Amino acid sequence: MEALRPTPQQVFRADLGRELDRIEAAVAAGNDDLAALGFWKVVRAIKLDQVAVLELAGQAGAIDTAAFRARVRTRTRPWVGVVAMLVLTVLGFVGIWLADAWTGVWSGLAILGTGVAWSIGWHLPTHAFVGWLAGIRYTDAFLGGPSPPRPGIKTDYATYLRAEPSMRAWFHASGALATKIAPFAALVCWPSTDAPAWSAWALVALGVVQIVADVTLSTRSSDWKKFRRERQVARDRQAALSRI
Repeated sequence: MEALRPTPQQVFRADLGRELDRIEAAVAAGNDDLAALGFWKVVRAIKLDQVAVLELAGQAGAIDTAAFRARVRTRTRPWVGVVAMLVLTVLGFVGIWLADAWTGVWSGLAILGTGVAWSIGWHLPTHAFVGWLAGIRYTDAFLGGPSPPRPGIKTDYATYLRAEPSMRAWFHASGALATKIAPFAALVCWPSTDAPAWSAWALVALGVVQIVADVTLSTRSSDWKKFRRERQVARDRQAALSRI
């Protein structure tokens, strides 16, 4: 009896698997430059094929984790990073209390400190919570990014790939939105304090600067770029399903 020939999609998935084997061997040998190894091109192809996600997400996740840990040394358990940022959020509430207890410049600095603390402190926990709702889990909290270093949370990439693309998109957007909202949340608290008017304008300026930075930078290199990327993956996958 003649053996059944593999379908084009089965051949394609086998090719992706061989590419992952090659990349995995290179990472094990000490090369952690996933872009140069072609890893992200393979990942893009996997994202568009739900069967490939089921078959290959585990291996892709192991490669991503190994490369990340070889490259990033300042890291800890995910919950440590989340708790640290929640502590920073609590300090923001302390800033509101101080802004009411103090007067003049110190009161203004206290409420401005609240805006800064919340801008930093809300980012990582919001990412973590929205990702958790999408089924994404985490391997590490870390300090990374361009100078100055920023706290971040590393996804378990296998769970990231298995999440719905639209949910992955909102996972990326969530932290950015929380950061931009934070100064204006502090501004809402400003009238209940004795902080001078300049501190309110400073909070507005902080929020506006962050929004401008998102529009000019993040859409090309950070959260909003990833948001747009995953939205496109969701559209491409839906288009592929409609052709079946």
